[in-house]
Amino acid sequence: MKTAARFKAAEELIDAVFADREPADGIINAYFRERRYIGGGDRRFIADAVWDIIRHRRRLEFVAESGEARKILLCRCRERGDNLEEIFTGGEYAPAKLSAEEKQWLAARADRPYPPAVECECPDRLFAEINDASLLKSLNMPAPADFRAARGGREEVLVKMKAEGFDVRPTPFSPYGIRADGRINLNNCMVWQEGLIEVQDEASQLAALMCDVRPADTIIDYCCGAGGKTLALAALLAGSGLVEAHDVNPERTAPLKPRAARLGLNNIRLVAAPRPGGVYTRFVIDAPCSGSGTWRRAPDAKFRLTPERVDELSRIQAEILEKAYGLTAAGGRIIYITCSVLRRENEDVVEAFLARRKDMTVVDMPALWRQKTGCPWICPGSRYLKLNPLISNTDGFFVAVLEKKPTAGGGL
Repeated sequence: MKTAARFKAAEELIDAVFADREPADGIINAYFRERRYIGGGDRRFIADAVWDIIRHRRRLEFVAESGEARKILLCRCRERGDNLEEIFTGGEYAPAKLSAEEKQWLAARADRPYPPAVECECPDRLFAEINDASLLKSLNMPAPADFRAARGGREEVLVKMKAEGFDVRPTPFSPYGIRADGRINLNNCMVWQEGLIEVQDEASQLAALMCDVRPADTIIDYCCGAGGKTLALAALLAGSGLVEAHDVNPERTAPLKPRAARLGLNNIRLVAAPRPGGVYTRFVIDAPCSGSGTWRRAPDAKFRLTPERVDELSRIQAEILEKAYGLTAAGGRIIYITCSVLRRENEDVVEAFLARRKDMTVVDMPALWRQKTGCPWICPGSRYLKLNPLISNTDGFFVAVLEKKPTAGGGL
């Protein structure tokens, strides 16, 4: 593709993404599927440009004083020193030529100080709610690629990955975590094809570790989705025991069976509904949430998140906790997990639940953390695990481990 055609594609994609109706990755993937003639190098250039514009959307809109894709693209090209005459050439496969008015408009763009929310690349409402500029900036940085050593020891897997030419290293907290700063094409990775690794952010691995599962436990991964934590829990059991996996939408669980088969896991069972009678000793809630902790990977999501949606999610989260309470055995644990950094989905939901259910207590999570990771507690002043790029160089995750008091007869 010519340079102009690349930028035309970027303009079309930005126009679609900034409508804020669908996730950007789905829009970009569909665009390339419909245009299979676009080569690999061109796809990489276009995708990188689009993601860079998404990450700097607020700043570019501020400079352009507009949300129009063309004006945003013009301002980005000017900032980067691109040759505008080479890009805006007109024709079917190029952005339209610059008009005299546009040239005058570009020349009038003057540097102005960015408001705090713009500097943090965050919508005003969420900037005020989170109220942590450093955290917001860290959530706008690209994330590394994390993997979990799924079979064999981590050191053995690292050796094999390095032998394939991958620049990888251990993650600092999860004893199973492997990190790569660059992209890894899994189709060309023999270690992945052999089922020795699974894609999973270190924070998600740590959340699974905090479930403290044992072969004798009766375990359910509720709201399991595609089953990333289900797979981690099953692996932690080393093939023993059983992990039940449930999601209200069975279509979400479709990838779980082939993923488990690739990893050689046979101790997972999909269930249409939890067992009644309060039998679970580990009720894992992978709660539906805003996903605000994953903005490093989906920076467009913050612009689609509305106050009404967060209110709805908080209500759903509270309802799921109540359901879990009735299905958890005396002496058993509820593990409440979100990939959110919003207090309304985390502490507020859990504290309200604990106020209602006086027989539920928070386990000693610093001690549990030290036991499972061998590392000092990284959340001083908190009785919950709260991970984010600033604290742990991971996605933002919240984990609360709650235990139901044993019955008078001794419980579990």
